[in-house]
Amino acid sequence: MKKILLTGGLGFFCTRFTQKYQHTFQILSTDKDDLDITNESSVTETFKMFKPDYVIHAAAIAVTDFCNDHPELAYKINVQGALNVAKACKAVGAKMVFISTEQVFNGNPEPGPYTEDVTPIPDTIYGQNKLEAEHLLQDLIEDLWILRFTWLFGLPERDCNINPNILWNTLNLALEGKKTKITTHEYRGLTYVHEIIDQFHKIFTLPYGLYHIGSHNNDSRYHISEYILSSLGLNDRIHDLIEKDETKFKEHPRDVRLNTGKIRSYGFDFSDTKVAIDKCIQEFHFNMR
Repeated sequence: MKKILLTGGLGFFCTRFTQKYQHTFQILSTDKDDLDITNESSVTETFKMFKPDYVIHAAAIAVTDFCNDHPELAYKINVQGALNVAKACKAVGAKMVFISTEQVFNGNPEPGPYTEDVTPIPDTIYGQNKLEAEHLLQDLIEDLWILRFTWLFGLPERDCNINPNILWNTLNLALEGKKTKITTHEYRGLTYVHEIIDQFHKIFTLPYGLYHIGSHNNDSRYHISEYILSSLGLNDRIHDLIEKDETKFKEHPRDVRLNTGKIRSYGFDFSDTKVAIDKCIQEFHFNMR
């Protein structure tokens, strides 16, 4: 049985990954309380003890405002921590998966969807950290897959963490009953987390390199929120719960959509966002009618 070490093991993605593959791989799931990725010697020692075949490095500070307000700490974790993990991978001969982000494109002036060949221009600390880490890792380790994720969504599950995501956020709006403004000038891919997890074992068969991964979507954040409420059976409450914000991002629309054609050419399949939303709601048998 192959061994996989996870960093960020208590996060939204990794808790679900562990549930899915706990009988397929021998998994060591680590998080900040048991592995400080900023401590190079601690990382090296842990890797030498476990001897992983694969490492999925998902640990990061991903909150944009926090990173902007604490750039030194963000760099220490998002960049230096990633380098420590890569060095330890190289020392034990482990292959590394680095989880990156669509946010590397949040400063690009031209609209997406972006292929892997487009030069990213991040305008936040988090996006800049991730892009710098991508470049440094490629110089450091050959056995490396870089995966730029779209925004993952899902619903709460037993023994799994939940993160702010488009479906969960919209559901909470319905539960709270408080009217909220949502921008019509933000565009991004929105991917059902299990569509990535269910196919993730195939990552290890790909040629090393950079891949965009997830769903395609051409609708604004507002229109996706509207669609979710409709899919939940709340058509009659849509205008009581959300309203269009026509000013946010109006001058410079936020478009971080990814073209995921490259990874699809290797046999990966992702539903378009609206189809994926319906799939998630149906799988959880969730309807608020």
